[in-house]
Amino acid sequence: MLAAIAPEAMPDAHAEQYAEDELRWSALMVSAQAGNESDYRQLLGELSALVSGYLHSRLGGYDFVEDCAQEVLVAVHEARHTYDGRRPFRPWLFAIIRYKSTDAIRRAEVRGRHFGPQGSAVEPATSGPDEELDEGRLLAQLPESLRLPLELTKIVGLSTAEAAQRLGISESALKVRVHRAVKRLRKWMETEQP
Repeated sequence: MLAAIAPEAMPDAHAEQYAEDELRWSALMVSAQAGNESDYRQLLGELSALVSGYLHSRLGGYDFVEDCAQEVLVAVHEARHTYDGRRPFRPWLFAIIRYKSTDAIRRAEVRGRHFGPQGSAVEPATSGPDEELDEGRLLAQLPESLRLPLELTKIVGLSTAEAAQRLGISESALKVRVHRAVKRLRKWMETEQP
């Protein structure tokens, strides 16, 4: 889980950057809480790139993910008064990310929204040979029997009947598989472990 990785468990350069980011973000948030708009803009700019890269690396490059990233930033804004500067910043931030991303997945399941690819390559927030994250890592972890129904209905935009026919299964079986896929993705987003 990114939010809980101890700096000493990382390579030296990454542990140093992690610690620097943690201190800077905490200081920027405390300053923003005191009314410093410049520090707040800087914090939101840095977090925007982090959140977007984090979500893209796990869910893929779909419009849905950008919407979710924006919802996270709005939630950070609305909850900024709850941050305690004596505590680490990342666990606070990643609790918001997990909550908002699982909520977005749940809404997508309930509403049956259709999302299309953005069409542009997405670069992860962090890069390096050890930390390259594949676009859509969590979706790729799903077994094909769950991934295909989810992709066909929620991403490609096929109706339940069309997707069931394409996969050669009943509509009720398709609905069960989509439900199980969303449930598994939600669980992974909450625990950060596929």
